[in-house]
Amino acid sequence: MSTMEQIESTISRLPRKLQKQVVERLNARLWPTGFDPAVEDAWSHTVKRRVSEMDSGKVEGIPASRVFARSRRLLARR
Repeated sequence: MSTMEQIESTISRLPRKLQKQVVERLNARLWPTGFDPAVEDAWSHTVKRRVSEMDSGKVEGIPASRVFARSRRLLARR
């Protein structure tokens, strides 16, 4: 297992709240000046809507392992 796969695996096992904290810290490190507030607001709305849809059962989530595997396949085509 590669280092990236180990990191992904570790993060995917964390509670959602801690996963969010990891993402926020990485974003702050990668983009220290932040994002456009309009973009932040749009994404915040989208995320809240999607979480609500998943919590209500309206949509079904895709396991992170499948998402990461598909992402790796798509990136390998480049």
